[in-house]
Amino acid sequence: MRVAVLGSGPVGQTAALLLARWGVPVVLVDEHDRRDPVGSKAICHQRDTLDVWASLGAGCLAEEGLTWTTARTFHRDAELFSLKLPDGGSALPPFVNLSQARVEEVLDELIARQPLIDVRRGHRVTGLTQPGRVVVECATADGTRRIEADYAIACAGARGDAVRRALGQRLDGVSFRHLFLICDIRADLPGWAAERRFYFDPPWNPGRQVLIHPCPGSRFRIDWQVPEDYDLAAEESGGAMEARIRAIIGSAPYEVLWRSVYRFHTRLVGRMRVGRVLLAGDCAHLVAPFGARGLNSGVADAENAAWKLAAVLRGDAGEELLESYHTERYAAAVENAAVTTATMEFLVPRDEEQHRRRRDVLARAAHDRAACEQVDSGRLAEPFWYVDSPLTTPDPDRPFAGRPPRGAVPPPGPGVLLPDVTVASGRLRDLARQGFLLLTTPGVRAEGLRSADIPVGGALGARPGEAWLVRPDAYVAAVLRVGDERAHLVPGVRGVTRVVDDVGDRAHAAE
Repeated sequence: MRVAVLGSGPVGQTAALLLARWGVPVVLVDEHDRRDPVGSKAICHQRDTLDVWASLGAGCLAEEGLTWTTARTFHRDAELFSLKLPDGGSALPPFVNLSQARVEEVLDELIARQPLIDVRRGHRVTGLTQPGRVVVECATADGTRRIEADYAIACAGARGDAVRRALGQRLDGVSFRHLFLICDIRADLPGWAAERRFYFDPPWNPGRQVLIHPCPGSRFRIDWQVPEDYDLAAEESGGAMEARIRAIIGSAPYEVLWRSVYRFHTRLVGRMRVGRVLLAGDCAHLVAPFGARGLNSGVADAENAAWKLAAVLRGDAGEELLESYHTERYAAAVENAAVTTATMEFLVPRDEEQHRRRRDVLARAAHDRAACEQVDSGRLAEPFWYVDSPLTTPDPDRPFAGRPPRGAVPPPGPGVLLPDVTVASGRLRDLARQGFLLLTTPGVRAEGLRSADIPVGGALGARPGEAWLVRPDAYVAAVLRVGDERAHLVPGVRGVTRVVDDVGDRAHAAE
């Protein structure tokens, strides 16, 4: 039994490594013969993404990445406000900036040491069928090759049209007509290394936006909104690019490392599970990059898919569990689309009413703190909370209060990711990722399910006589207590479908 992972960008690499960690053989397919190390591409990696990579042995990514702690926002030549990112009680930073090329290099090194992963480069997917198993047809330099697998994760990216077409899926949505110039430079800019800067309507890009991100090695990623008829070649040959950069960095020496022009999109497939194939990352959803919700969401897709496929392949769950992948991750994609669309409508208003609102908000934000909350330069990436998932048992004593303020997380409870706290044996999330876990308060005994009596009550807000059931992706599935009887805590997963006759007496899992 094996899983075919189609596409070896960071999402596909993560999926392959996670599956191998669960003991699942993987064939990892990619159309390119080799990596393209040029350009920063996706750079902004959120704490929970770093957490997943650290669990795979790639903790160096958090260490190598440039940690930034402040997000500053300007209107014209005045600073409106700055946001300090909270540490969240974690050993990992809230965000680091590191080029996608370096992430891929590190993950490739891990894949090369993993005997369960068979890498097939130079294999361009041309077709896919599901006659019981998944059959993938690939064009190679030596002709057509067929790969058979029990299941597949499609991580073929935005250009994975052949895969989507074979599955009857399209990336429906909108493409924003405005263009953005992205340029990586190397320069010594004292004081800029730990902060992200966002400018609305600066004097040196009037009527448009500029975003500046620091990267390791005195590198900076600069995004300019540019006119729809922007001509990169003409700007470079005429010297306007030099003037554009100098307007930001002044007379400091610099070197251009990479530049490109992009158009942003908000697009989703209709289904993220089609039979035995799960779609993940840009193959399933595209969003504008403001807020860094693309790659970070794709890694969350990969973890969600991997533990569920592993459970099905081990015989611990029926195939119906895979439908929850679509339910949970499609809801996450819809939320990301809504958040980034709202940002784009603020950045590039579509009509006069949106223009008026933006002008009013930016004018008031200079002296009104409440107006600052309405300035939208991108709500930074955060986990999606599975509070409405069929795998989550609600707790009436811990109702979900909705999306928290920017930079905050909801209190622990069903559907929420465990806090990243340190316990005697290491990190609590690493313990959770070994399989379903029952966290018990002191004095509660557990039988039949891997359990731990861990003094983390303060971090969880756990109460005496409670047991917390945690999924293999470190999300809380249920909070149980004395006299609790719920028959379907994790539907489709054998061993945890009936838990607890009396938590005060015992916490156990029964077939």
